[in-house]
Amino acid sequence: MKIRTRMCMSLDGYVTTPDGQPVQLADPSWSPEAFGFVDFQKTLRAVLMGRTTFEPAVGSDRWPWPGLDVFVLGSHRPAGTPDDVVVESDAGRLLESIRATNTSGDVHLVGGPRTVETFRQLGALDELGLIVLPLLVGGGMQLTPSVATDTALALASERVLPTGAVELVYAPR
Repeated sequence: MKIRTRMCMSLDGYVTTPDGQPVQLADPSWSPEAFGFVDFQKTLRAVLMGRTTFEPAVGSDRWPWPGLDVFVLGSHRPAGTPDDVVVESDAGRLLESIRATNTSGDVHLVGGPRTVETFRQLGALDELGLIVLPLLVGGGMQLTPSVATDTALALASERVLPTGAVELVYAPR
């Protein structure tokens, strides 16, 4: 089992727009298919995220993670959360639950920089995947303020997507 991120980032380093939306929604060529998210999700067994990323899914018309185990790092269980979703406030205990439940397949660490950094500090992050979008948004949440600057990374792969975005995958050293 590997814990992997795959998040979009603007060329100027933002993962959200100034109004807090995921930065990929500002890209006119955005689609989960064109950016490889559909194929990526087929390789997964579970998703892991913080409560802020999870909450919008609770009320959505379509559940974004069909067939996957869902784990949420959060201080409380949001109203309407499906019974099979695991919500835990302690990242270490949540990681233990993931490892106990997930005997095969990778875990997508979805969400913001704070959640990514929390699991990186636990030594649980196996891949940091970034899709660098060919756009400048000038504001929003950056990837780097929440990620420790002592993070040593090795480039594992890179590829240019048909949309002009660049996918970079790093492994912690």
